[in-house]
Formats: sequence, C-alpha cells, structure tokens
Amino acid sequence: MSIYDIQVKNIQGETQALNDYRGKVLLLVNVASKCGLTPQYAELEALYKAEASNGLEILGFPCNQFLGQEPGNEDEIQQFCSLTYDVTFPLFAKLEVNGSGRHPLYQRLIAAQPEAVAGGALKEKLGDKNLLPENDSDIMWNFEKFLIGKDGTVLARFAPDLKVTDAVVADAISAALKS
Repeated sequence: MSIYDIQVKNIQGETQALNDYRGKVLLLVNVASKCGLTPQYAELEALYKAEASNGLEILGFPCNQFLGQEPGNEDEIQQFCSLTYDVTFPLFAKLEVNGSGRHPLYQRLIAAQPEAVAGGALKEKLGDKNLLPENDSDIMWNFEKFLIGKDGTVLARFAPDLKVTDAVVADAISAALKS
C-alpha cells in the first residue's frame, strides 16, 4: 500500500485521499494547541508560505494523546490555528498516532521510519516525568515530523523539538524539494 492510498478526514470532516498530494514534498506533523511546542505553528506557516509554490505541502494532524493538549473539536482547532497563527496549510481531523487506535497513516509512517532524528532535551524531560511512550518507535510527543518525497517515499522523521528552521530539518526539506 502506498501512502497515497491512505484516506484521512480533513478538518471539515470530509474524506480525502493523500493521492491529492502526489508529486509534492510533504511534511506531516501531529499538532496540538495547548503544548509547549505549539509556537512551532508560526515556523511551519512561514515555511509553508515560503515553499508552497516550490511544491511543499505541510499537513497538520491534530492529536490529543499527549496529556490532552488538543482538547478542542475540529472547529475550535481550526479557529485557534487561524486566529493565533494565521495557519493556511491543510489541517485534518483529530487522529491517534499511538496505541491500538493508531491511524493507518501513522502505521505506515512509523513502519517506514521507526526512529526519529534526535532533537534536544525533550526526550530526557519526558523520561524524567515518565511520559515517554512504551515503544521506541512510537510518536514521542506533539509536533513530531515526517518528510515524504515527491514519489511518496518516507524520507525522514524528526523529533518534536526539532524545528523546521533547524539545519537538519531545513536541509532535508530543501534536498527533497530539489530532487
């Protein structure tokens, strides 16, 4: 099964195939509105505005599995993102990224990239508070990122505390856009 065969629900609740993004570089991010990492929305939006015309799509997937940091419904999420960060990149309906209810999209992403490029001190902080997921391949926290190439290949996975402005992420996105 290709990543393009997977269907998701957009923020309006309509079913959408990822095939709509075939031929583009994708950055998929599990997002949350009440997280210490939420300000990353601003950098994601800036990157989207700068690179969308070059073939980059950023897809935001709200998730409430990390300390209930995305408690709102889809309308509330969309309103928050629009009013607070002027988000124009596509947002989708809430989904689960870990556990028995893990969405097929995240099953595929994690199978393709079971380990994230390490970030800063977030993993240690979560470990100190016993908040790390059970499995090392599970999504660690909100704002973990997956980079998908134009051909649908999962190229990279980045820890939540790596920002799109960090060299390792920015360089990988730039290389994917050039390929």
